[in-house]
Amino acid sequence: MKRAIKPIALLATAITFTSAAFADGHLSREQSSAIEARQSHMQLMLFNFGPIAAMAQDKAPYDSARAAQAAANLAAVAGLDHTGYWIEGTDSSVGGNRAKAEIWTDLDGLIEANQALVTSTTALADVAGDGIDALKAAFGPVGKSCGDCHETYRTPRN
Repeated sequence: MKRAIKPIALLATAITFTSAAFADGHLSREQSSAIEARQSHMQLMLFNFGPIAAMAQDKAPYDSARAAQAAANLAAVAGLDHTGYWIEGTDSSVGGNRAKAEIWTDLDGLIEANQALVTSTTALADVAGDGIDALKAAFGPVGKSCGDCHETYRTPRN
């Protein structure tokens, strides 16, 4: 009897892994590209957000040139049209990403959240090189717009 259970368990395990690989492997090229593009977009945001956050939180010395450049980059990336990133069927259930399915039922909300980010990053870019106090004052709304969008439209890390 023990021998019969072992092949069944192996078969069940194989089916489980094959099903997951099959589901993940059957994204269209367009869907895979959209997921990769939005993840790259977010990585660029984070790359430029990090130095500004460190300065605003007194974890790094203020550098006006670096702050101004990072803030300008942040505003430029935030302003890119990314409507093509949100293709139906690319939520967190596929492709190793954290996009909540609510995005596709509330695209207007997502667009509004992005506009808040564009507004706040543009305001930050306008003053980031004008001193630490100006940077700190403009940094808060950027962090808030990022956090609000992530809370609403991104699943938590496992």
